[in-house]
Amino acid sequence: MSNVSVDASESSQAQGQPQNNNRRRFLTVATSVVGGLGVAGAAVPFIASWNPSAKAKAAGADVEVDISGIEPGQLVRVMWRSKPVWIVRRTPELLATLGAHEDQLKDPNSEEEQQPGFAKNEYRSLKAEYLILVGICTHLGCSPQHLKDGAMEQYAEGVAEGFFCPCHGSKFDMAGRVFENVPAPTNLVVPPYQFVDDTHVIIGSEAEVA
Repeated sequence: MSNVSVDASESSQAQGQPQNNNRRRFLTVATSVVGGLGVAGAAVPFIASWNPSAKAKAAGADVEVDISGIEPGQLVRVMWRSKPVWIVRRTPELLATLGAHEDQLKDPNSEEEQQPGFAKNEYRSLKAEYLILVGICTHLGCSPQHLKDGAMEQYAEGVAEGFFCPCHGSKFDMAGRVFENVPAPTNLVVPPYQFVDDTHVIIGSEAEVA
């Protein structure tokens, strides 16, 4: 509005009334500066709104992971929606042991909805070899430790490998299933995911079922 007002005033003055050139020059420059600052002030929040915030990205972005370098028995961690996600490449020997301790588990058949439909099986996974879990204890949100090479046996008899939460003693097997008599009420969460090919997985969305 200030630019329009000055423009109109300068047009009428130019038609016949003498004016002080210095004063006109000062008004023109001052108004332009004020107007420019106003436009800049309005533009900053508007332009900022074009760029999604880090929080928005964290809230919904899928994560693609190259799993080609994961060795048998190895666990890798990635971040998805500001949460740690574990990807474990389980060995055939480990998979063969999962049925041996089901009598020690709260929910061995994954009756609680802690996983997508495709993971409601004995391995809690889309492909038996790869276990993908949100690495957060279902008790109070701590992140359990991965214990292997017999280290888990001190917490779960006959179980050589698993996850143990040192905060309050919750424990889970290598399918993310919770043991009896611990504070955690449910199995670890399996996030939605899909395999793009044999070496890449997308965490955050599932393949559509035809």
